[in-house]
Amino acid sequence: MHKNRGPQSSKPQNEELLKPREAAVELRISFPTIKQWIYNQKIKSIRTAGGHHRIPQSEVDRLLFRTRAKTAPERTMVMRRLSGRNQLVGRIESVQISGLMAEVVVSIGAQQITSIITARSAREMNLKAGQTAAALIKATEVMIIRV
Repeated sequence: MHKNRGPQSSKPQNEELLKPREAAVELRISFPTIKQWIYNQKIKSIRTAGGHHRIPQSEVDRLLFRTRAKTAPERTMVMRRLSGRNQLVGRIESVQISGLMAEVVVSIGAQQITSIITARSAREMNLKAGQTAAALIKATEVMIIRV
């Protein structure tokens, strides 16, 4: 049995805690890999009173894109499945289908992007809250504001 050598943190209010297996599924890695990440301090976990690991959703979000490919060329290939370069990987917060349209809110870090797509597309992709998704931004102009 491994001792917890991974960093621990206090749970931010209202942050969802995932079981290691759930986090592994979201990150598309194996269960043994997530356990090693916990032991090697690559991902933060919280220990329950019973000694079980729980992973804050923010930790999964932090690592979401990094797990898609191990090397820079592989990451480039993942991003280039489409011609659009402005792809932001995040987690679906909500999907609301009404009539012919669907509103999909994707959380990317501390930001949210809302997309209006057809209800048919949302159903065909079987979009659900909690799933990993990428927002592809297609525009002829992108404005920058200094804050």
